[in-house]
Amino acid sequence: MLTGPLFMLQVYDRVLTSRSVPTLVALVAIAAVLYAFLGVFDFLRSRVMSRLAHGLDDALGAATLRAWLSPRPGRNGAVPVARPLNELSTLRQFFSSPAMNGLMDLPWAPLYLLVVFGLHLQLGLLATGGALVAVGLAFVTEAATRRPLAAAAAADHRDTGFAEQSQRNLETLQAMGMVGHAVAQWRVGHDAATADAQRASERVEWLAALSRAFRLLLQSAILGLGAYLAIRQQVSAGAIIAASIIAGRALAPIDQLIAGWRNIVRARQAHQRLRQHLDAPSAPAPVQLPNPSGAVSVRGLVKHSPAARSGDTRDGRPPILNGIHFDLAPGSGLGVIGPSACGKTTLARLLTGVWLPDAGAVRLDGATFEQWDADQIGQHIGYLPQTVELLAGTLAQNIARFDPNASDDDVIAAARLAGVHEMVLRLPEGYATPVGGGGGGAVLSGGQVQRVALARAVYGAPSLVVLDEPNANLDAEGDDALTEAIRRLRAAGCTVVVMAHRPSAIAAVDLILMLDEGRQTAFGPKAEVLRKVTRVASG
Repeated sequence: MLTGPLFMLQVYDRVLTSRSVPTLVALVAIAAVLYAFLGVFDFLRSRVMSRLAHGLDDALGAATLRAWLSPRPGRNGAVPVARPLNELSTLRQFFSSPAMNGLMDLPWAPLYLLVVFGLHLQLGLLATGGALVAVGLAFVTEAATRRPLAAAAAADHRDTGFAEQSQRNLETLQAMGMVGHAVAQWRVGHDAATADAQRASERVEWLAALSRAFRLLLQSAILGLGAYLAIRQQVSAGAIIAASIIAGRALAPIDQLIAGWRNIVRARQAHQRLRQHLDAPSAPAPVQLPNPSGAVSVRGLVKHSPAARSGDTRDGRPPILNGIHFDLAPGSGLGVIGPSACGKTTLARLLTGVWLPDAGAVRLDGATFEQWDADQIGQHIGYLPQTVELLAGTLAQNIARFDPNASDDDVIAAARLAGVHEMVLRLPEGYATPVGGGGGGAVLSGGQVQRVALARAVYGAPSLVVLDEPNANLDAEGDDALTEAIRRLRAAGCTVVVMAHRPSAIAAVDLILMLDEGRQTAFGPKAEVLRKVTRVASG
C-alpha cells in the first residue's frame, strides 16, 4: 500500500532531479516486485477470509441446527422466532464484504500516519487530526443508526415469519380469498420495518458522503500545507504528493467502515443472536438407560399455555391440562376422547417429550424425559401429529426417519404395518418417489400423507406410539388399515395412545381417558367408560 506514494516520492525527488534513467528503471523494477507481493497478499487475504467463512459454517452449521431443533428450558411449546441458520449465513457473508476489508485495513492506519510524521511533523499532525475527525464520524454513525437498525431487524424477522406462515397455508388463503388480506397485513408490518431501515440508511448515506468529502478535503489540505512547507524549503515536492496519498490510505478504511455500517450492524446483531442461541442452557448429557419397554406413568400432570410461565395465571387462562393421572402397561391401547380444545393434542406432545410438564411428571419405564437421551428415546417413540408434513426427500427416507443406516426390509415392514406398501408400489418410482418441499416431488393426497406419516411413526418397532387424530383424512380403507396397525402394534408389546375425534380411531384400544376442559373426568376399560359417557349423555 505504501509502494505507490513512496515510488512517486523517489521519482520526484531523485529521478527528475538527477535525470537518471537507470535509477528510474531500478525504481520501476522494485515497484513491480512490491506490487506482485501486494497481489499475492490480497489473494491470500481473500483465500483466508473465504476459508474462515467456510470453517465457521462447518464448525457451527450442524451444531446450530441441532440446538435449534433440540428442546431446552423455557422453549417447550414456544414458537421459535429466531432463525439461527440465517444468522450464521449473515456472518459468513460478512467475511467477504468490503466492510470486513475495512476492518482488516484499519490497524495499519497508525503506521501510515507515522510515515506522514516522518515526512514532516505538521503534515503528520494535520493527517492525525483528520483521522480523529473521521473516527468521530464513525461513532456518530453508530449512535445515529443503532435504534432504527435494531427496530428494522426485529420487524424484518416478524415479517419473514408471517410470510413463511402464509406460504405454508397458501391453499387455505386461496380457497377463502384471504390472499389480499394477508398481503395487506404483511404490508403493515413491512412498511414500518422499511421505514426504520430507510431512516437508518439515509443517516448512513449522508454520513458516508460527509466522510468521503472530508477525506478529499483533507488530502487537498495536506497538499496545500505541503506546498506552503515546500515554498519554505522544509519538504520536497515529492513529499507533498506522498503525504497526500498516504493520508488518504489512512482514512480509506474508516470510509469503508462508514459506508458498510449497515452490514457491520447486521453482522453484529446476527452474532449476538447466534451467541444467545448457542449459549442457551441445555440439560447435561443423561446416562444411557436400558431401552424402554413401553410402560407409561402419568402423575399430577399440569401444563399451562406456552405464553404463560408455569403457575402464572395472570393472563386469566386456566391450565390446558390439570391433574391428569393414569398408568399404562406395555401393550396397552389408550383412546383419549373429549370435545375440541380439551387438551388432547397437548397430552400427545407431553407423552412424546415434545413439551415438558409445568407440574407433575410423565415417566417412560420410570424415567422422565429429562433423564433420557433425546436421540436414544426418540428411536423408541412413534408420533403422528395432528398436522402432518413430509420432509424433502424420498418416501423411503421419510418412512425411515432419514436414518442413513436404515435397511430396506425395515422400511418395507413399517410400510406394510401402516398399510401403505401397495400404495407406494403404485407410484412411478415406488419408495424412491421424491416428496416434501423444494418442488419436483410427487403430490400426495392428505390421506396418503397421513398414512406415510403413520409408517414413519411405527418404523423401527417403537415401544410407545402416540397418534393424534390419525384418521382425520382417512377413508374407510384407511380406517381399517389404522385399526389393524394398532392391533398388531399392541400384539408386539407396543403401547399405543390414540387421540380420537372419530369412534373408528378407538376400535382397537382397551382403555379410555375422557378429558373435559383440561381435566380428567374418566379413565378405565373402554366398555365401562363408554357406558358411563353414554349414561351421562342420555341423562
